[in-house]
Amino acid sequence: MRMIWVLLGGLLAFAAQAIEPDKLVLAAREQVGVTLGYDPAYRRLAYPAGDVPLATGVCTDVVIRALRQQGLDLQEAVHRDMRGNFAAYPKNWGLSRPDTNIDHRRVPNLMTWFTRQGWALPIAREAGAYRAGDIVAWDLGGGLTHIGILSDRHSASGVPLVLHNIGRGTQEEDILFVYRVIGHYRYASQQAGNQT
Repeated sequence: MRMIWVLLGGLLAFAAQAIEPDKLVLAAREQVGVTLGYDPAYRRLAYPAGDVPLATGVCTDVVIRALRQQGLDLQEAVHRDMRGNFAAYPKNWGLSRPDTNIDHRRVPNLMTWFTRQGWALPIAREAGAYRAGDIVAWDLGGGLTHIGILSDRHSASGVPLVLHNIGRGTQEEDILFVYRVIGHYRYASQQAGNQT
């Protein structure tokens, strides 16, 4: 019974805490110059709050690390949801059950989790539809997907820059419309009354 109250307390604490876009952007930007490499290798991770070495990672790790600083452990949240709703998640990897080491580090799984939390927004081709702290996913072609966090900085043409790791460590770059956008997400409580 005590374990149930502990879990319930943790869920309520997160429910009461909002994801702050400015802090999310800063947490992602703090990874620039620190996460210098890209390494998609499968690794065994501690659970919860497991991470690969900060000097490396993949695109999802930028998002995972930034949200973790906001009090949201995607490793734990995705695992918990997959454990109870495994059929709702993609079957791209031939797994028959959740894996705390990798599930949260896969873009299609994060897209599914964000959608299931009510974070999904329409995909638009206009820069004005996107805000700092939004999370965006892309189709790079050839079955590859990518994810990043929108910056509070913009290109000369007014397009939000993206904080991401596409192979050279965490960078802040003008890539929002370079690839086909397949997902646009914003913390649910920030959506009401704040859409542009």
